Amino acid sequence: MNPIWLRGLMAPVMVAALALAAYWIEGMTAALTVVAVSALAIIVWNLLQLDALTRWASGPIEVPVPEGRGAWALAYGALYHRVRLRSARQRDLRLALDRFVSGAKALPEGVVVLDANDRIEWVNPRAKAHLGLDLKHDRGAPIVNLVRHPAFVHYLAAGDFSEPVVIQSTREGALTLSLQIVPFGVEEKLLMSRDITRLEAVARVRRDFIANVSHELKTPLTVLSGFIETLTDVEMDERQRQRCLALMREQANGMQRLVEDLLTLSALESEQSPVNESEFAIVPLLLAVSSDAKALSGGRHEITLTIRDAATLLGSREELASAFGNLVSNAVRYTPEGGRIALEWRITGDGGEFTVADSGIGIASEHLPRLTERFYRVDRSRSRATGGTGLGLAIVKHVLIRHQGELIIDSEAGKGSRFTVRLPLDRVRFVADDATAHSARPDRASADTNASEPRSTTS
Repeated sequence: MNPIWLRGLMAPVMVAALALAAYWIEGMTAALTVVAVSALAIIVWNLLQLDALTRWASGPIEVPVPEGRGAWALAYGALYHRVRLRSARQRDLRLALDRFVSGAKALPEGVVVLDANDRIEWVNPRAKAHLGLDLKHDRGAPIVNLVRHPAFVHYLAAGDFSEPVVIQSTREGALTLSLQIVPFGVEEKLLMSRDITRLEAVARVRRDFIANVSHELKTPLTVLSGFIETLTDVEMDERQRQRCLALMREQANGMQRLVEDLLTLSALESEQSPVNESEFAIVPLLLAVSSDAKALSGGRHEITLTIRDAATLLGSREELASAFGNLVSNAVRYTPEGGRIALEWRITGDGGEFTVADSGIGIASEHLPRLTERFYRVDRSRSRATGGTGLGLAIVKHVLIRHQGELIIDSEAGKGSRFTVRLPLDRVRFVADDATAHSARPDRASADTNASEPRSTTS
């Protein structure tokens, strides 16, 4: 038998014993009186305990369980045990919910909880940034009242959530968002938002790159195809044939330069192609770049080289030579005949600086932010006429990224341009005595100058 029954029977047994004793001593009337008074006392006691239980059950949940006597002590003890179990379970659920909310808040995607009527129940901070939702003001509002993009409204109404919908955010920054509904529970839904602006930009760059390469190769291939047909079908004298072959060679060389630049750019962008670093003297490199510039110019420009500080560099000599050479060749190509091109090297508090300044056609300010994009040209017809591939400055940018450097561009239309390569100080080591540079300078080999004084060559 349950102990509560044993404790419950103790009071009636005691009353029966008292009534029996009263009957033997005083008679039946005394026995009935004892029974009546005892029963009334038991009823009042149980009513008081029941009242205390009712007050506790209908009161605040944090109020402790009342203390009882007898059978009520066992009942209250059982209730107290049940309350402790419920409190522990609620605490575990609350911790789990807090972890879930914390995890949802930390997600890189936006999360919006919608009810069966597509009304907002909860949003995380990322959804607030993506969609401009504020839980304090927007709880209970239909999601279509706040995300009004027609594509999303149609997506939600159609009910096919197997694929996300892509929309352009109207908020500051013009994000490209991927939105997808994920049903859960009975009729609830999760609206997931993801910022795919960068992915879209990469896809756009890839599409533009393919289109540009196709366009760049189409013209020379068309020319080559035309000349091949002409040489095959038309009889011509040796002079005409040589002229056709020369034009074909020019187009083939242009395609070869394009392919070489593409391979160079691909190697520079590859994470599997580490920088082959070594320490080398800057002066011989600058003299070689200057010599190449003079050869490309063919005497049409005044080209000067000023070396203010002899130094050694830590990096890839081939990559930096390519970057310097691209800047110089651009200056030669876009500077009219008779113009000036000044090359200068110096060491400053910010690092080593190589500057190419020209008196050429210059560049309008609206083009400057995009100059290092692949195949970006200010004037396409002029770029092709000068033999450029449209990849030179992109190669410069990636070489400098690999050397933790930067490219600074100052230019104004009609007033020339100034391109400055700045390499970090930890890659530059000043050399006080530059005997090697003195012996290597072709135009000033016998000049009596100190290493600290600027040295220049002029063509």
